[in-house]
Amino acid sequence: MSQDVRVARVIGARPEVVFDLFTAQDGQEAFYGEPGWSVQSECDLHVGGVWTVTFWRSRDELYRHEHIFRVIDRPSRLVVDTTESRPDGSVVGFEIEFIFEARGDKTLMTMIQRGLPTVELRDEHRVGVPDALTRLERVIEAFSRPRQRDPG
Repeated sequence: MSQDVRVARVIGARPEVVFDLFTAQDGQEAFYGEPGWSVQSECDLHVGGVWTVTFWRSRDELYRHEHIFRVIDRPSRLVVDTTESRPDGSVVGFEIEFIFEARGDKTLMTMIQRGLPTVELRDEHRVGVPDALTRLERVIEAFSRPRQRDPG
């Protein structure tokens, strides 16, 4: 039986900003970059393109996510097929859909992971995805904050 994860968050920026920063280097690194972890991200943003993210606390704990873009509907939706390689050598495939919906000057960003093969992996992702959205939200809101002019 397939296990799914659905997490949503209101982010204080318009969908165009959230979409663009999420698909940019800074957003991707924030999304995967837990404190104390290193992240490498490369993104070829077009249908059929590959977004590869490698992240680790140590080289013994290497994770690699390879996402292939199936749908890109800027600024409202992304769908990717994901292959997740884990430190124990296991490989898991599933789908992720990202939805970006305007809520005034904010965005309701929803991430749906479909097809996780086990309850344990679903539960792990239920913990990790909200943390990833929090890190992304901080980067987006810092970018969207009005800049102070230098008085000098």
